[in-house]
Amino acid sequence: MRLHNTIRKLRFNANEMSQQTLAEKIGVTRQTVIAIEKDKYSPSLEVAFKIALVFDIPLEQIFSYE
Repeated sequence: MRLHNTIRKLRFNANEMSQQTLAEKIGVTRQTVIAIEKDKYSPSLEVAFKIALVFDIPLEQIFSYE
């Protein structure tokens, strides 16, 4: 089982938000955003909620566990 996400798609739909911009908004490094997008790193619950707040959508529309 792995954690999957739709962050890349969400960034694209948000006027092609850069990874750096997202990183600044959620308080992590760009490298962390890259790792999360590639499913190489599972974000903390706090970071996951911050991502949901940035895109103004529920967590379950960003992350899935398959």
